Amino acid sequence: MDPDRVLDGLDPEQLEAARALRGPVCILAGAGTGKTRAITHRIAHAVASGVVTEQQILAVTFTTRAAGEMRGRLRGLGAPRVQARTFHAAALRQLSYFWPQAIGGPIPTLIDSKAQVVARAANSCALQLDRTGLRDLAGEIEWAKVTQVRPADYEKSIAKAGRTAPIAANDVARVYEAYEEIRRERNLLDFESILELTAAMITEDPGIADRIRDQYRYFVVDEFQDVNPLQKLLLDAWLGDRDDICVVGDPSQTIYSFAGATPSYLTRFSAAYPHATVVRLVRDYRSTPQVVQVANGVLHKSDAAEHRLELIAQRPDGPDPTYTEYDDEPAEATSVARRIAALIDSGTLAREIAVLFRTNAQSAAYEQALADAGVAFTVRGATRFFDRPEIKQAVHTLRGARQGADEEPLVTTVRHILGPLGLTSEPPEGRQARERWESLAALAQLAEDVAAARHEATMADFVAELEARVATEHAPEFEGVTLASLHSAKGLEWDAVFLVGLTEGMLPIIYAESADQIEEERRLFYVGVTRAREYLSLSWALARAPGGRKSRKPSRFLDGLRPASPSLAGRRAERRRKATVIQCRICGNTLTEAAERKLARCLDCPADYDEELLERLRVWRRSAAEQQSVPAYVVFTDATLQAIAEHVPTSRSRLSRISGVGAVKLERYGDAVLALCAGKEPAEAADGRDPDDE
Repeated sequence: MDPDRVLDGLDPEQLEAARALRGPVCILAGAGTGKTRAITHRIAHAVASGVVTEQQILAVTFTTRAAGEMRGRLRGLGAPRVQARTFHAAALRQLSYFWPQAIGGPIPTLIDSKAQVVARAANSCALQLDRTGLRDLAGEIEWAKVTQVRPADYEKSIAKAGRTAPIAANDVARVYEAYEEIRRERNLLDFESILELTAAMITEDPGIADRIRDQYRYFVVDEFQDVNPLQKLLLDAWLGDRDDICVVGDPSQTIYSFAGATPSYLTRFSAAYPHATVVRLVRDYRSTPQVVQVANGVLHKSDAAEHRLELIAQRPDGPDPTYTEYDDEPAEATSVARRIAALIDSGTLAREIAVLFRTNAQSAAYEQALADAGVAFTVRGATRFFDRPEIKQAVHTLRGARQGADEEPLVTTVRHILGPLGLTSEPPEGRQARERWESLAALAQLAEDVAAARHEATMADFVAELEARVATEHAPEFEGVTLASLHSAKGLEWDAVFLVGLTEGMLPIIYAESADQIEEERRLFYVGVTRAREYLSLSWALARAPGGRKSRKPSRFLDGLRPASPSLAGRRAERRRKATVIQCRICGNTLTEAAERKLARCLDCPADYDEELLERLRVWRRSAAEQQSVPAYVVFTDATLQAIAEHVPTSRSRLSRISGVGAVKLERYGDAVLALCAGKEPAEAADGRDPDDE
């Protein structure tokens, strides 16, 4: 292949990177600037120029998805035999090959999860921990291992790092030591041991070191800002005294410091290699100028401003990002769902839309709102709210307590029941424990919402509300709007991104206290913003529930970004939102829950629907969903069907007044629903004329 042909289509900075064929090379690549394109073309150019053979190149990535994408691009560039692997995959391959020579004996068994071994270690230390506590302890041991902290040094090391242990530090150290003993006795390998043993094997055996270094002479490391000390130890062992290495990364996208990652290897690369070639990629091909302006603004006040890359947008203009303040979280979720439905109706694919939030516990409100709006969705990187183990356990326990538990107020009773499951007065330390706590706290808050809406609500009422929510249908794996935490959104992109819940205490998260922790939260926000190609929505709510005290403050990261005053469209939207007050048609109470607003009555007020009609509607919905290969709730939710059965509309205009029946659904399903309400089969529907519209 002609070496120059490989360089076709590269911009000036990408071209500079691709022509820097000998290391050391540092490519500082901002979000959306084509870093994968730059490094794959650099590799292909090096091969085509005869600088190195394909088999002598090792390209290291952090995920198997990224490694697969890199291999695919290299195949298209005429370099199919380049090794593109994760750190762990490359190390395991080498360790397995040289094990008989370097160590001998049977090859250890690789453990995918530390939890079981950590449980045995904790038991040997007379510590009883639940599943969440074990996961947090396993994560803490992983942090200690990747940062090369030994059990004896653990207590001093976390004090120096300003880190809070999930349990007493001396107990972590004891369990950590017991874990390592069990692992060695049972001939087990964890992922950290793979890296550590491979590095030790290369360092201590000159013969093996020579063979590996002769095999791999040309290194490329992607996402270098996420490298931890253990990975750097292995990388140094691979390199030896050579410097033919190209690193790629963006300090502003470091969001895994809690797991041991450090951007210092990237930011100090020029100090380690004074003769290094440094290239900055700043032309953003992903996002519109409007989104890029927000991204640059997020980092403008960063304490690490000297390392930030000022992005330059290359795409045509797009819509202005929106900044929306809501009275409460349900209003925020409902509005976001409606805006998403409008985007889909206007031609945006559902799979090109994402709702991003700080914690997994926030997903429940958006799952419900999207289901109510008839929008298909999928949850990435997290279990659906009612499928989470702690929520299943809590719902089971609450069901069992529904009878004879009304001596105390509902909220007190629910909190008392959830206490032994992990709902403490303050959020616990440890990431997994906090996520469990946040899920249980969401149930407790639901009890408060039910009690606020119906002062005489009982445990039976609360459990009925839970049952109704659990019964909301969820789709299997399919294409739909993505719900994801900011961490799990890293490396992905969508046409439209809705960043929600942007309040102090949520972003930055309440337990981010130090300057470094706040900066990591800022970078997390930056990652969220830069996932958007065209549409960007930023929103927050002043209160948790309707009628609640509006005490929340917008995230400090929005300072200097959002307009000083709302736009005319924003003021109109606010007036519409405040004007949308729905009262129970039976008792007159103001309705706040989505299911109640659909029915136009309180859930505990007597229903007067035709059960036979409701069953016919369900049978029809099932058939329509099967024909379209979508979940049933995408056609209509259970609450909407029940509302139809209660109102029995006789015209399109009356059907359109039912919450959950928008213009698109009215056009698509109106005739069939009206036929069923008239006692006919859908095929017997007339010509679609609406007597009320004539």
